[in-house]
Amino acid sequence: MNMTPLDRLISEIDAGLRTLFATPYAERPLPQPVMPTITANTSQRELSADEKLESIRLMRINHVGEVCAQALYKGQAMVAKTPKIHILLEQAAREERDHLAWCQTRIAELNGATSRLTPLFYAGSFALGAVSGLLGDKWSMGFLVETERQVEAHLSDHLKRLPEGDQRSRQIIEAMRTDEIHHAQTGLENGAVELPESVKAAMRSMSKAMTATTYWL
Repeated sequence: MNMTPLDRLISEIDAGLRTLFATPYAERPLPQPVMPTITANTSQRELSADEKLESIRLMRINHVGEVCAQALYKGQAMVAKTPKIHILLEQAAREERDHLAWCQTRIAELNGATSRLTPLFYAGSFALGAVSGLLGDKWSMGFLVETERQVEAHLSDHLKRLPEGDQRSRQIIEAMRTDEIHHAQTGLENGAVELPESVKAAMRSMSKAMTATTYWL
Protein backbone atom coordinates (compact mmCIF):
# COMPACT_ATOMS: atom_id res chain seq x y z
CA MET A 1 0.00 0.00 0.00
CA ASN A 2 1.33 3.44 -0.97
CA MET A 3 1.92 5.81 1.91
CA THR A 4 0.72 9.40 1.83
CA PRO A 5 3.28 12.17 2.49
CA LEU A 6 1.81 12.58 5.97
CA ASP A 7 2.14 8.84 6.63
CA ARG A 8 5.78 8.94 5.54
CA LEU A 9 6.47 11.93 7.79
CA ILE A 10 4.89 10.23 10.80
CA SER A 11 6.87 7.08 10.04
CA GLU A 12 10.12 9.05 9.90
CA ILE A 13 9.35 10.88 13.14
CA ASP A 14 8.87 7.48 14.77
CA ALA A 15 12.15 6.26 13.27
CA GLY A 16 13.91 9.36 14.55
CA LEU A 17 12.62 8.91 18.08
CA ARG A 18 13.78 5.30 18.06
CA THR A 19 17.21 6.32 16.77
CA LEU A 20 17.60 8.93 19.50
CA PHE A 21 16.05 7.23 22.51
CA ALA A 22 15.84 3.47 21.95
CA THR A 23 18.75 1.03 22.21
CA PRO A 24 19.90 0.42 18.62
CA TYR A 25 19.95 -3.13 17.30
CA ALA A 26 22.68 -4.31 14.92
CA GLU A 27 21.91 -6.88 12.25
CA ARG A 28 25.61 -7.71 11.98
CA PRO A 29 27.77 -8.82 14.91
CA LEU A 30 30.12 -6.40 16.63
CA PRO A 31 33.51 -6.47 14.85
CA GLN A 32 36.10 -8.28 16.92
CA PRO A 33 39.84 -7.60 17.29
CA VAL A 34 42.02 -9.48 14.83
CA MET A 35 44.18 -10.93 17.61
CA PRO A 36 42.08 -13.59 19.39
CA THR A 37 44.00 -13.11 22.65
CA ILE A 38 42.70 -9.53 22.97
CA THR A 39 39.26 -9.33 24.52
CA ALA A 40 37.08 -6.38 25.41
CA ASN A 41 38.09 -6.68 29.07
CA THR A 42 41.85 -7.02 28.56
CA SER A 43 41.81 -4.20 26.00
CA GLN A 44 40.02 -1.94 28.45
CA ARG A 45 42.36 -2.82 31.37
CA GLU A 46 45.41 -1.96 29.26
CA LEU A 47 44.20 1.59 28.73
CA SER A 48 45.32 4.34 31.06
CA ALA A 49 42.73 6.79 32.36
CA ASP A 50 43.74 9.35 29.72
CA GLU A 51 43.71 6.76 26.92
CA LYS A 52 40.29 5.51 27.97
CA LEU A 53 38.93 9.06 27.98
CA GLU A 54 40.33 9.70 24.50
CA SER A 55 38.70 6.49 23.20
CA ILE A 56 35.36 7.53 24.71
CA ARG A 57 35.56 10.95 23.10
CA LEU A 58 36.45 9.58 19.66
CA MET A 59 33.74 6.91 19.78
CA ARG A 60 31.24 9.55 20.94
CA ILE A 61 32.04 11.58 17.83
CA ASN A 62 31.57 8.46 15.70
CA HIS A 63 28.26 7.72 17.44
CA VAL A 64 26.93 11.20 16.65
CA GLY A 65 28.20 10.82 13.10
CA GLU A 66 26.09 7.69 12.73
CA VAL A 67 23.06 9.46 14.21
CA CYS A 68 23.54 12.14 11.53
CA ALA A 69 23.92 9.50 8.82
CA GLN A 70 20.65 7.88 9.91
CA ALA A 71 18.90 11.22 9.75
CA LEU A 72 20.41 12.23 6.40
CA TYR A 73 19.49 9.00 4.65
CA LYS A 74 16.03 8.80 6.17
CA GLY A 75 15.34 12.38 5.06
CA GLN A 76 16.56 11.59 1.56
CA ALA A 77 14.61 8.33 1.38
CA MET A 78 11.38 10.04 2.44
CA VAL A 79 11.39 12.24 -0.67
CA ALA A 80 13.31 10.00 -3.13
CA LYS A 81 12.02 10.32 -6.68
CA THR A 82 12.43 6.65 -7.68
CA PRO A 83 11.87 3.34 -5.85
CA LYS A 84 15.44 2.24 -6.67
CA ILE A 85 17.01 5.20 -4.87
CA HIS A 86 14.58 4.85 -1.97
CA ILE A 87 15.62 1.21 -1.49
CA LEU A 88 19.31 2.10 -1.80
CA LEU A 89 19.02 4.79 0.88
CA GLU A 90 17.07 2.54 3.23
CA GLN A 91 19.76 -0.14 2.87
CA ALA A 92 22.48 2.39 3.65
CA ALA A 93 20.50 3.53 6.70
CA ARG A 94 20.28 -0.06 7.96
CA GLU A 95 24.04 -0.48 7.66
CA GLU A 96 24.60 2.83 9.43
CA ARG A 97 22.29 1.59 12.20
CA ASP A 98 24.76 -1.27 12.74
CA HIS A 99 27.50 1.35 13.17
CA LEU A 100 25.32 3.24 15.63
CA ALA A 101 24.82 0.10 17.73
CA TRP A 102 28.50 -0.80 17.59
CA CYS A 103 29.59 2.67 18.74
CA GLN A 104 27.03 2.78 21.54
CA THR A 105 28.10 -0.68 22.74
CA ARG A 106 31.76 0.31 22.81
CA ILE A 107 31.05 3.57 24.65
CA ALA A 108 29.12 1.59 27.28
CA GLU A 109 32.01 -0.88 27.61
CA LEU A 110 34.30 2.05 28.35
CA ASN A 111 31.79 3.42 30.90
CA GLY A 112 31.34 6.55 28.82
CA ALA A 113 28.28 8.51 27.73
CA THR A 114 26.90 9.47 24.34
CA SER A 115 26.55 13.13 23.40
CA ARG A 116 23.71 15.23 24.81
CA LEU A 117 23.54 17.07 21.49
CA THR A 118 22.31 14.16 19.35
CA PRO A 119 18.70 15.42 18.98
CA LEU A 120 19.97 18.73 17.60
CA PHE A 121 22.28 17.07 15.09
CA TYR A 122 19.60 14.56 14.06
CA ALA A 123 17.11 17.33 13.26
CA GLY A 124 19.63 19.30 11.23
CA SER A 125 20.79 16.26 9.26
CA PHE A 126 17.24 15.11 8.54
CA ALA A 127 16.38 18.55 7.17
CA LEU A 128 19.51 18.53 4.99
CA GLY A 129 18.61 15.07 3.71
CA ALA A 130 15.06 16.10 2.82
CA VAL A 131 16.23 19.25 1.03
CA SER A 132 18.88 17.39 -0.97
CA GLY A 133 16.33 14.72 -1.86
CA LEU A 134 13.85 17.29 -3.11
CA LEU A 135 16.51 18.59 -5.51
CA GLY A 136 16.44 15.21 -7.26
CA ASP A 137 18.01 11.78 -6.99
CA LYS A 138 21.29 12.79 -8.64
CA TRP A 139 21.78 15.58 -6.11
CA SER A 140 20.73 13.26 -3.31
CA MET A 141 23.40 10.78 -4.41
CA GLY A 142 25.88 13.64 -4.63
CA PHE A 143 25.27 14.53 -0.98
CA LEU A 144 25.60 10.86 -0.07
CA VAL A 145 28.95 10.54 -1.82
CA GLU A 146 30.40 13.71 -0.29
CA THR A 147 29.10 12.79 3.16
CA GLU A 148 30.71 9.36 2.97
CA ARG A 149 34.01 10.80 1.72
CA GLN A 150 34.15 13.18 4.65
CA VAL A 151 33.18 10.45 7.12
CA GLU A 152 35.87 8.17 5.68
CA ALA A 153 38.43 10.93 6.18
CA HIS A 154 37.60 11.48 9.83
CA LEU A 155 37.49 7.73 10.53
CA SER A 156 40.98 7.44 9.04
CA ASP A 157 42.07 10.26 11.35
CA HIS A 158 40.55 8.48 14.35
CA LEU A 159 42.49 5.31 13.51
CA LYS A 160 45.67 7.37 13.90
CA ARG A 161 44.51 8.98 17.16
CA LEU A 162 43.15 5.92 18.97
CA PRO A 163 45.27 4.58 21.84
CA GLU A 164 47.40 1.70 20.60
CA GLY A 165 45.93 -0.70 23.14
CA ASP A 166 42.33 -0.10 22.12
CA GLN A 167 42.10 -2.78 19.45
CA ARG A 168 38.37 -3.26 19.98
CA SER A 169 37.52 0.33 19.00
CA ARG A 170 40.00 0.14 16.15
CA GLN A 171 38.31 -2.91 14.66
CA ILE A 172 34.89 -1.22 14.86
CA ILE A 173 36.16 1.91 13.11
CA GLU A 174 37.87 -0.12 10.38
CA ALA A 175 34.63 -2.02 9.67
CA MET A 176 32.70 1.27 9.57
CA ARG A 177 35.24 2.78 7.19
CA THR A 178 34.86 -0.16 4.80
CA ASP A 179 31.09 0.37 4.70
CA GLU A 180 31.44 4.12 4.10
CA ILE A 181 33.71 3.53 1.10
CA HIS A 182 31.14 1.10 -0.30
CA HIS A 183 28.29 3.58 0.21
CA ALA A 184 30.20 6.30 -1.65
CA GLN A 185 30.89 3.95 -4.54
CA THR A 186 27.22 2.95 -4.67
CA GLY A 187 26.25 6.61 -4.90
CA LEU A 188 28.65 7.17 -7.78
CA GLU A 189 27.24 4.14 -9.59
CA ASN A 190 23.73 5.57 -9.24
CA GLY A 191 24.21 8.91 -10.93
CA ALA A 192 25.69 11.14 -8.21
CA VAL A 193 26.61 14.62 -9.38
CA GLU A 194 29.70 16.41 -8.10
CA LEU A 195 28.67 19.01 -5.55
CA PRO A 196 29.89 22.60 -5.90
CA GLU A 197 33.02 23.32 -3.87
CA SER A 198 31.09 25.89 -1.80
CA VAL A 199 28.64 23.18 -0.70
CA LYS A 200 31.49 20.78 0.14
CA ALA A 201 33.17 23.50 2.20
CA ALA A 202 29.93 24.21 4.07
CA MET A 203 29.55 20.50 4.83
CA ARG A 204 33.13 20.36 6.13
CA SER A 205 32.47 23.36 8.37
CA MET A 206 29.33 21.74 9.76
CA SER A 207 31.26 18.51 10.36
CA LYS A 208 34.03 20.37 12.20
CA ALA A 209 31.48 22.10 14.42
CA MET A 210 29.86 18.76 15.22
CA THR A 211 33.12 17.01 16.05
CA ALA A 212 34.46 19.92 18.11
CA THR A 213 31.37 20.09 20.32
CA THR A 214 30.76 16.35 20.56
CA TYR A 215 34.34 15.70 21.67
CA TRP A 216 33.50 17.49 24.91
CA LEU A 217 29.71 17.12 25.28
